[in-house]
Amino acid sequence: MAKKLLPMAIAYDFDGTLAPGNMQEYDFIPTLNMVSKEFWKSVNEIAQQHEMDQILAYMWAMLRQADKADVRVHKSDFKNFGKNITLFPGVSDWFKRINAYAKSRGVRLEHFIISSGIREMVEGTPIYKEFEKVHASGFMFDHNGVACWPALAVNYTTKTQYLFRINKGSLDVHDNSVINKFVPKDQRPVPFENMIFIGDGETDIPCMRLVKDQGGHSIAVYNGSKRGARKHADQLVDDGRATLGAPADYQEGGVIDLAVKAIIDKIEAAARIKGS
Repeated sequence: MAKKLLPMAIAYDFDGTLAPGNMQEYDFIPTLNMVSKEFWKSVNEIAQQHEMDQILAYMWAMLRQADKADVRVHKSDFKNFGKNITLFPGVSDWFKRINAYAKSRGVRLEHFIISSGIREMVEGTPIYKEFEKVHASGFMFDHNGVACWPALAVNYTTKTQYLFRINKGSLDVHDNSVINKFVPKDQRPVPFENMIFIGDGETDIPCMRLVKDQGGHSIAVYNGSKRGARKHADQLVDDGRATLGAPADYQEGGVIDLAVKAIIDKIEAAARIKGS
């Protein structure tokens, strides 16, 4: 009888983690005839004026500015805005490589996005198919297919909800029956000890800390070309929020590649010891 594979999950932030910068800054904001600094300044002003959540503020600003600039905001348009997002080195073939390694060690590895970015834009990227589920902010679309209202806003504290959803196997956001149900730890589909969270910024700290405190691992990545980025990642490690700081380079033989492979080995070894 075939040996059952050990469950493991990697959850990623998107902006600054898998791709440099914010996804809106590639094609969407230029289409509005705005510069990024101008757009984000207007978002901050809206949030402050209305005591509004920053994520809801930027989503509302996207729709308002698109209307002013006569820019289409159908789901297909958001997907098109996601097509030209640049990925960090090694991301394109990362999933195939690391999945193969995990399988060779008897581990079934799944990948998830937990991001404050726009899920419809993530759907336009070439790596969308690699994820079991994309938990990200998204729009509701009216009967004409036009974005009209935020369907989901994922901020820095609500991000942690999705780690529990992965842990319990409750991936449908509209269904809270499983996520609120008591499930013994040994009966949960993906133990926290078998989980990695990879993120880069302040909004990722609650997720990093939760996974690490529950026995898993958190990796704080940084853009090596961005001034002060490494120092910030190192500080997250020093503060006990992350297990490891690493440049956002997913190529074979890099720090992230070797670290994740070591964690896979650890999961396999722990299961072998437990079963012996």
